[in-house]
Amino acid sequence: MAKGDARLFNRASQVVLVRDGDRTVLTMANDYRGDPKEFAVVVPVPTFLEREQIHVGERTVVEHLDAYSAPRLVEYFDPDPCMRVAMEMKVAAQDAAKPASAASRRERSLGVTVEARYTVGEYDILILSARESAGLETWLRENGYRIPDGASRVLGGYLKQKMRFFVAKVNLEEQARLGFSYLRPIQVAYESPKFMLPIRLGMANADGPQELFVYALTRRGRVETTNYRTVRLPADQDVPAYVKEDFGNFYKALFAEQVRRERMQTVFLEYAWDMGWCDPCAADPLSREELKTLGVFWLDEAPEAGRGGSNVFVTRLHVRYDEAHFPEDLVFQETADRQNFQGRYIIRHPFTGTIACGVGERYREEVRQRQEQEARNLATLTGWPLDPIRVKLKLPPPGGEKKWWERIWGGR
Repeated sequence: MAKGDARLFNRASQVVLVRDGDRTVLTMANDYRGDPKEFAVVVPVPTFLEREQIHVGERTVVEHLDAYSAPRLVEYFDPDPCMRVAMEMKVAAQDAAKPASAASRRERSLGVTVEARYTVGEYDILILSARESAGLETWLRENGYRIPDGASRVLGGYLKQKMRFFVAKVNLEEQARLGFSYLRPIQVAYESPKFMLPIRLGMANADGPQELFVYALTRRGRVETTNYRTVRLPADQDVPAYVKEDFGNFYKALFAEQVRRERMQTVFLEYAWDMGWCDPCAADPLSREELKTLGVFWLDEAPEAGRGGSNVFVTRLHVRYDEAHFPEDLVFQETADRQNFQGRYIIRHPFTGTIACGVGERYREEVRQRQEQEARNLATLTGWPLDPIRVKLKLPPPGGEKKWWERIWGGR
């Protein structure tokens, strides 16, 4: 799984904001380059700070949070299209001939159908459908999938749209590696009704637009800016398979194009999720110990909740700014919105084996149409010209897929 983390950008600063009520813990990691003895940071804060309110943190925790919340690339692999035909023909006979196992009886009692099982790389994948959300939530919990309390409401919204569910257990053996050029982050804890982040002072010695990543950890829900527009990064779009080999440049081009369209006057939402889980996971959720080092001070008020955080919601914001376009400091508010969002981009690999049934030509035409749309998505997201993308994908000219008489009678 590729991911677009903060180290892809030069002149980038990372800030973690832990906020509850009037209490704030601010962790600052700066992309300083030069002799460390020349380093200085000046940060306006809304209250007097005593010595005990100042701390030096660990950069690896910030890097972990960055990796966990980063935009990501996921891959799906088409099954043999002939399998779909065979499954449709055999499913009725199989159900009649075979006695139901205890597991399948339980699935049926909950209204859940396991439509397919795949093993793709390090992912164990299920394709599920269900009649109602409570049954699906129960099945997921009974089968070892960690989902947040109250997930039925969210699941129910998708079921009303007749959607299926892609469910994956991810085994990531490596965590985000060290290698950032940041000094150890500085942390301060204070009380103030002001929920803001001063950015204007940092523009004084800036040599161009700056990158800022804000990771807000709160109890209730998503964080947004009140004095600038907060816009979701375009997400959940299919892109060509070759993007996998250069996801970093893709993500940088995508972000630059969105900044251009918004005239560098917008704060972008890249991730909003309950810290206790993820799907798919670009990195494991932060442990309770890691969250505590960032200043999440309310964890001891709730019982242990597995590896992830207890009642911690993370919001990742990304802004490119300069003095001309961001004349004010960033002012935030916490909302009650706990709807999940992630910058996710999808590669769908066609089936490459022999198609030994009559649906081969139809499937190949579906793939051609899909790849054409993937090329258009990539051009729209990044601002890259469409024709070179189509050439790279070896797509025929638009309208040239079939002869004119084939388009009249469908090539039959």
